[in-house]
Amino acid sequence: MSVPSPLRAEAPDAAVPPDCRPLAAGTDLAARIERWADHRPDAAAVAFEGIEHSYRDFADQVAAAAGWLAAAGIGEGDRVAWLGPNRPTALRLMLGCSWLGAIYLPLNSRLAPPEHRWILDHAEPALLAVDSAFAEHGAAVDAPCERRVVPDEPDGFAVAGTAPPRRGTPDHAVLLAYTSGTTGHPKGALLDQAAMAANAVNSTHAHDLTSTDRVLTTIPLFHVGGLNIQTLPAVLGGAAVLIERAFDAGQFLDDVEQWQPTWTVLVPAALNAVAAHPRFASADLSSLRGIMTGSSPVPMAATEPFFDRGVPVGQIYGSTETAPIAVHLRCDQAAAHRGSCGKPSTMCEVRIVTDAGADAAAGERGELWVRGPSVLREYWRDGGATAEALVEGWFRTGDVGHADDEGWIFIDDRRKDMIISGGENIYPAELEEVLARSDLVSEATVVGVPDDRWGEVPVIVAARPAQASRSTGRLADDPDDAAAAALLRLFDGKLARFKHPKAVFWTEQLPRTALGKVRKHEVRAMLARNQGVRRAR
Repeated sequence: MSVPSPLRAEAPDAAVPPDCRPLAAGTDLAARIERWADHRPDAAAVAFEGIEHSYRDFADQVAAAAGWLAAAGIGEGDRVAWLGPNRPTALRLMLGCSWLGAIYLPLNSRLAPPEHRWILDHAEPALLAVDSAFAEHGAAVDAPCERRVVPDEPDGFAVAGTAPPRRGTPDHAVLLAYTSGTTGHPKGALLDQAAMAANAVNSTHAHDLTSTDRVLTTIPLFHVGGLNIQTLPAVLGGAAVLIERAFDAGQFLDDVEQWQPTWTVLVPAALNAVAAHPRFASADLSSLRGIMTGSSPVPMAATEPFFDRGVPVGQIYGSTETAPIAVHLRCDQAAAHRGSCGKPSTMCEVRIVTDAGADAAAGERGELWVRGPSVLREYWRDGGATAEALVEGWFRTGDVGHADDEGWIFIDDRRKDMIISGGENIYPAELEEVLARSDLVSEATVVGVPDDRWGEVPVIVAARPAQASRSTGRLADDPDDAAAAALLRLFDGKLARFKHPKAVFWTEQLPRTALGKVRKHEVRAMLARNQGVRRAR
């Protein structure tokens, strides 16, 4: 398969710092931290809740985490799940797994216990490590594996004895990240250590990242965006990272003024929240070289307040399966190419493929395909999904875009059904499965609608209950409200709160294909025109 020359990434050149090149054979990711500890032992590595750890401290903590895991019987290929908020423990566990050749499985801390149980049943980890604040939740999951509560910072992995032998290599899988699937069940994207190292190279070139940079991490580390866009590349490259447990617009502004980061990542909803904060106009943002965004369509209205303040906003395009950096728009190019997500990242090639299977011409739409060492190895225990997604080494993203004459890529649409709300992926099939188990409605579907705060939110569009009056479409004593409220309550305790539908719209019937499949594009058009549907009041 040929790759159109405008979409080829330039090969890495001699300007790439040696510490950012892919790992040499026989070297695990954790060894990078030890090397920085040898070269710059007193340099700041990770800061968290008022405590700053040097590279020497951090390297010792990673070794302790590897020892803690080894003492728990963890070996090559074993999965280690982590359930907790943002804290350095997540990094130590992941790097401890890389040391041993084990596989780190971060769990989305916002999911409900049944959702976690499905993932754990599928991945079969040997160990579930749980933050003390999630001990009750971890017990509710009732996972079929050993469960251990990790003590709070900073001594969670303190162990006696020598560090265990290194087993990890670039060929060892190291990250099993579950991403929601269109069938309603998540899929586990398996990434090896070489993929993580290649992604770090992509990050280095996207940011001109150096050991003097300071990265502020507020988005979840259970996402590849929070873990891999800046955080892990920063510590692999000798930079400093400040980790916050969760995003808060006011705390973000405090951190920028007091800790003076040079880089951060904010999803569009967070950009909007920061720009809307009363202190945004007066806050000192001068330390920021730029902000990266992505994970959902990025409206220019979300980035303009930062450009107006002299802070450029670049973009990252990719997915869990691409580790995630596949295309990037550098901050020094962002003002001139607004609306674009950039060009292929250093270690990636990108094709835009038409429905006919040909490479798209400039301006022609097609599906984005990505190839490179940062692409997933496979979907965990899902050969069918792997075969569908990977074609001769190319990962089919399912996203639709085009490139202009100069090779700048624009995303026109995305996976048909996926809803991205505040940077979180929501697949309607998962919500529709809950509706299907109920007898409250005979037919219903879930689609996304625009939302000023979250970008978009899920809503239910359902056929009116059978007892509705044909003349008015309303029930006696206005039970539309009661019926809608009952539908919305179905999701309590079954799915994470951020996935819950935010409204119910009634219609006479759902548009379907000849085979009975709901025409979701027509449903979305009905909502946009406000025709054929009526919102429950």
